[in-house]
Amino acid sequence: MLFYAVPVLMIGGCGWAAVRLVRRARRISRTWSRGLTTQARCLRTYTTTRGGGGDTSVRTTLHHVYEFTTLDGRTVRFEEGNGPATVLEGDLVTARYLPEQPERATALPPSPGRLAASTGAALVFLGVVVVFCAVFIGMAHTAFAEADTMFP
Repeated sequence: MLFYAVPVLMIGGCGWAAVRLVRRARRISRTWSRGLTTQARCLRTYTTTRGGGGDTSVRTTLHHVYEFTTLDGRTVRFEEGNGPATVLEGDLVTARYLPEQPERATALPPSPGRLAASTGAALVFLGVVVVFCAVFIGMAHTAFAEADTMFP
């Protein structure tokens, strides 16, 4: 049972991740193409680190917290990771937002090619994991079927 349950759970997790990746890419693309532009002020920058235990590499992510005012006068703050290191606290940047979701704004400059490439690469990786899991399930099933015929 374990040889079936774990790969099936992994396939489900990959499917969930793929849906989230595609939704994020569509949202950012829609914000870049149809969003309103405004000036946003960088309120804060900070970094987070992951990894570093044992022989693993350390990954550092730079985060920015921005604030802007919508056309209807609402003040909105949003946080964004992996922004440019040249943006410092107090700097003004161009932000894009959809009027129905201003809290999901982005200060990243439009780069549809990079977005498509990174989303595509991540989807290919998830696809490889799914294929590996499916092959593993097939091999496990075959091995267990042969074992049942040898040792009834």
